[in-house]
Amino acid sequence: MNLLKYLPFFFFGTFKFMFTPMGGPVAGLTFLETFLATLSGGWFAALLFYFTSEYFMKKEREKRLKKYKRAAQKGKTIKQKKTFTRFNKTIVKIKSNVGIYLLCWLVPLFLSVPLGTIICAKFYKHDKRTIWLILIGLTVNCFIITTLVYALKMAVI
Repeated sequence: MNLLKYLPFFFFGTFKFMFTPMGGPVAGLTFLETFLATLSGGWFAALLFYFTSEYFMKKEREKRLKKYKRAAQKGKTIKQKKTFTRFNKTIVKIKSNVGIYLLCWLVPLFLSVPLGTIICAKFYKHDKRTIWLILIGLTVNCFIITTLVYALKMAVI
């Protein structure tokens, strides 16, 4: 068994999850090989970034505070960002209308897995279902995309 042919699918699955299965037929992988290699990369990234999301949010907060402190030392004032921007209103509206299930299912798919997982963790870290919903969502998404890719491959042949 040559593990090197699965590594690209694992690594691309960590970031470009939605498009990774498209390379399976081209690389000569079976449906199951493509599915498992892509899914394992997606799960790895989701678990890594979910459990380290607090660290990334803390670093971002520190960076913002450091920026304000430097400006204060120079006697400058930095215009603080609006708290209630249109983007923030949209996020709150999506969070309240869509809920935890669709957010954990779709955000890691359409954004990258790391960014989507951090966003889900930011909103729902307190809910113990969050990581499980993300992993289930990735599994369902990977199955659907891989099935479509291999079904189209069979239709073309």
